[in-house]
Formats: sequence, structure tokens, C-alpha cells
Amino acid sequence: MNEGLTGVERHEGNLLFLAVVSHFGARLHRPRLIGMGCFLMAIGSALTGLPHFFMGRYKYDSVIQGSLNNTVSIAPCQYPMVPNDYSNAHIKPSNNTGTGCVKDPESSMWIYVFLGNALRGIGETPVTPLGISYIDDFAKAENSAFYISCLQTIMLLGPMFGFLLGSMCARLYVDIGFVNIDSVTITSQDARWVGAWWLGFFVSSAILVLAGVPFWFLPRSLTKQGEEGKENSNVDQRNKEQPVLPTTHSIKLSDIAKGFLPSLKRLLCTPAYFLLLCGIVLKFNSFIGLLTFKAKYMEQQFGQSASRANFLIGVLILPVVAVGIFLGGLLMKRYKLSVVAGAQLSFITSFSAFLLLLLQFGTKCDNLPVAGLTVSYNGTPDTSYDERSLMSQCNQDCSCSTSEWDPVCSDSGITYVSPCLAGCTASTGRGKNTVFHNCSCVLTPSPVEGSRSVSLGQCPRGPACTRSFTSYMAVSVLSSFINSLGTTPGYMITIRCITPELKSLALGIQTLVMRTLGGIPAPVYFGALIDSTCLKWGMKSCGGRGACRMYDSNMYRVIFLSLTTCLSGCSYFFIIAVIVLLRKQFSKEEVKALKQTASKKNEIELQAPQKHHPDGSKTDTREKTETTNAEG
Repeated sequence: MNEGLTGVERHEGNLLFLAVVSHFGARLHRPRLIGMGCFLMAIGSALTGLPHFFMGRYKYDSVIQGSLNNTVSIAPCQYPMVPNDYSNAHIKPSNNTGTGCVKDPESSMWIYVFLGNALRGIGETPVTPLGISYIDDFAKAENSAFYISCLQTIMLLGPMFGFLLGSMCARLYVDIGFVNIDSVTITSQDARWVGAWWLGFFVSSAILVLAGVPFWFLPRSLTKQGEEGKENSNVDQRNKEQPVLPTTHSIKLSDIAKGFLPSLKRLLCTPAYFLLLCGIVLKFNSFIGLLTFKAKYMEQQFGQSASRANFLIGVLILPVVAVGIFLGGLLMKRYKLSVVAGAQLSFITSFSAFLLLLLQFGTKCDNLPVAGLTVSYNGTPDTSYDERSLMSQCNQDCSCSTSEWDPVCSDSGITYVSPCLAGCTASTGRGKNTVFHNCSCVLTPSPVEGSRSVSLGQCPRGPACTRSFTSYMAVSVLSSFINSLGTTPGYMITIRCITPELKSLALGIQTLVMRTLGGIPAPVYFGALIDSTCLKWGMKSCGGRGACRMYDSNMYRVIFLSLTTCLSGCSYFFIIAVIVLLRKQFSKEEVKALKQTASKKNEIELQAPQKHHPDGSKTDTREKTETTNAEG
């Protein structure tokens, strides 16, 4: 569940300034505000990564650790048994309680993380509402959607690069450069593995500094696209009008502030915009839950490592999303789609992708066979999921702790929670190459060692699971592409369903509501429900529940996919209502525009001069027009 809480501080920093920046920023120098935001995000990213250098080295629980934690390699199964004065004689007394436990002093490193995420949230506030409105204000109406789609396509390069960078950092051990990597006995596929999380923050900080520089050299306003010729011919007229018309430089902040609440009331009282917000909140909840836990889902359901899961998301899914967004904007430009047609396109593509996602319920892998958790020690399926079932006759003479998680794999394909619970009495090798022998719980002897042996790490998934994973990725890529085709048309609804002067505020409020009701709560309740499927919890150094080491993959799949599909499905009721309202709204505007056109035509005809004939008679052009229309 920790994955869902990492961005809460960033959202809080964003929410504090979002509405204010969206309202005030539309009347100030927008490019420079975006540049300032980039620099704030750079500082925040660097602050978030700093705690790594002030904290001690990472220590993980293992029955065999080398020089990493200055402990000596020991035989996993120890005799005699633990004295009978403990309530569970077969469980090793933990040194995590009582006088042997030394709790770590309260760390103040959370302050760096809190301030860093808050600064990142404040810095990203002006980017979307001010950037999109800046483009839309100075572009032709028919080109605006295309430019926004290009911008959103380029924006996806950030997450794409982030997932690839995260994949690289996840392969690197957290204390790389500070410890001897050969002494690390776990791999990146182990649940206890921690990658170099801090490295990505410093890389992104440097990139943000470079990205913020060009914004300081952009003008405050641009000439409206298509009006460049008129610009030169009307210079004198503009100069005459300039003393009379107030410019944005002369507007006081107090005057802007007075108009905030009335503008907000007008915005929220627009039915189409309000219903659109409701649909977006549900859709964004589904999206955030999917994005936050998709990599973990790929790890737990299909046995992929964190680095490989992030790599596949960055290489396969995000590029097709970028192409889809670009093509969606190109379709709107090529066929000059109206707002209603764009809304219909967005609904059709999104609903088609939703139907495709339902296929993922059938792409699954069975639970990994773990002795005492998902199967019994004799290899038969077991659904008790009780830590007491970790003990069996084959390991009852060993002083084992059921709170340990140091998985080992046998040649039979069964994973054991620890070498001690596998009944192993000897070991050879060191580090990741350690092999345990004489394991009394292993069903079949190893043909290589000639004895019952196990090796470090969980057993790999079978070929059937690999085929299921291929199908899962194919469905994910196809549904992501189809869904992204409607992203730009859907985005244009927000801009076009309200009056132009409320454009920046509408985008800001939309982002505010999305982050408040979607970005913050979704990871929390997604994580809580997913944690309810945990089969094996880790233990903290001084007792208490730690991180989950293994999930029930079947229940994980049902809960995770059910949440995402239910939230997305409910959002379509609001989207349908928005389309109905937009049809009524724009049909009335079309009728009004036709009436205005007809009235202007009549005015022109009334003002048209009468033609003089050589015989002295006069012909009224209006009569001629009426006669022609009657004959036609």
C-alpha cells in the first residue's frame, strides 16, 4: 500500500495553489510562471532524493548474509529445539522483542520527502492549465486540437522516460557504490529487493532545470494565428485604441481576485461541465489505481520483476498511447470535427477499450506453489493460508521462525518460505550462489547434487503463465491505443463547453477535482483492498507487520480488475449525459447563428442601392431577389 501514498504530499502541494494559479495566471505572464514551476520541481526532486545520503545502509532479513550486515553464515536448521517455555515450541523465539530489540531512533528524513513532494506539486501547478490555454488562445480554432494533441504526445515522453529510468534504477541495488554487491544474497525478483530509488530524482532534477530555461524567453502574448496580415494593416488603429482599452499590465490583482468567486460560480453552474467533472473523477480514480498498481500486478500475477514490468510499460504501452493521442488530434483537424462529434468519438473509443479490458479477467496465472501457504508439504493444494500451516512433521525438529521470508526453490517446482522451513541442515557456496542440502521437506532429490537440495529465490513460473502474460500485454497495448484515440477530443470538450474567458479556470478546477477526489483517495483504497489478499506478511525489526511478501494472485486479480472496470463503467453514464446536453447546447447555438446570418443578409439587401435603367426606370434589387427566389 506504500506505493499509493508516495504522491499524497505532492497532490497536497498542488491543490493549495491550483485554483489560484489558474485564475490569476491567465492574466499574468504564463510562460514565465511555467518556467518558475520547472525550477521549483527541480528543487523538490533533489530534496526528495537527499535522505538516501543521510540514512544508514539497507538491511534485509536473511538466514545467510555475508559481509553486508557483518554476520556469519550459519546452517539453516538448528538443533536442539527451542525450550518448551514458549507457547509455540517449534517457533524460534524472536530477538525482535524484549531487551534484545533496539529500536531505530525516530528519523526526521520524512521532512525532506514532504518538502520535496510539496515543492514538486506547487511547481507542476501552472504547467497544464496555463500551457493549454496559452496554445488555444493564439491558435486557429481548427488547429487547436491538433496542437494540443502534439503537446500531449510530447508530454508522454516524460512518463516513458520515467518508466525506463525506473526500470534501470530498479535493477541497481539501493546502496550501490556503498556496499560490496557480491555480498548481496537477494536478486531484483525478490520481494525484499530495494532498487536505487534515489537516483531517478536527481536525474529528473537536472532535466527540469534545463527544461525551465526556454520558457523565460517566450513572449507574454502572441499574434493570433491567421491574423498576421491584419497585424500590419491595423497598427495605427491599435495605437489609437490603446490608451482607451485597459491592458493586462494595468489590471490590479485586487480586481482579478474580485472576479474569482463569480467566475467559479458560473463555471460550476454549467451543467455540461459539472457532469463532465463527475465522469472524469470516476475515470481518473480507475486510471490512478491502474497506473499505481499495474507494475505490482504484473509482478504478483505473472512473476515479472519490478524492473521488467516498468520497462514493458515504458516501451510497449506508452508509445502506442502517444501515437493514439496524436492520431486523435489529427482526426479532429482533418475532418474538422465539432465538439459533439469529438465527444461521441471519445465515448466510442473509451467504451471499446473498456470492453477489451474485460478480457483480462481470463488472462491469469495460478498461485505460485509455496509449501504451507498455497500447497501442503506433500504437494497437494492447500487453501488454509495460515502461518501455522508452515510447520510440518518434516521441519518440526528445527528451531524455525514462521515470520522469516527467505524463499528457496526445489527441483520439484515448490517454493519454501525459508531454508529452515524446508528442513535443510547444510549449505555450500556463498552469496546468491548458496545451495542448501539435506532438506527433509523436499519431495524429490536433486539429480545434480544427489540429495534433497534447494537454491535461493522463488521458483519461476511455468510456460503456461508466460503465454498468459503475452496475451495480457497484447490486450493492454491494444486497449491503451484505442482509448488514447479519444483523449484529445475528450480534452477539447472542457475547453469548448464553457465561455472562452473561463478556459484557464476550467482546466485548473478540473485538475483540482481530479487530484482531490481521484489522485489522493484512489491509491489508498486500492492499496487497502489489495493488501487484504496478502498471504505472507513480513515482520519489522522490533515486531509489528511489515511489507507483504506474497499475495493470493487469484484474489488480487479479481479485486484489482473489478475496481478498475466498475469505476470506468460508472463514468460512462455521466459521459452519455454530457453528450446529450452538448447536442442541445450546440443545436441552439446553430439556430441562433443561422438567424443572425439571415438578419445580416436582410440588412445588406435593405442597404443595397437601386439600379437605374436607360429608360429612366428603377429596379429594386430586393424585388429582383424575391422574383428569382419565387421562380426557383
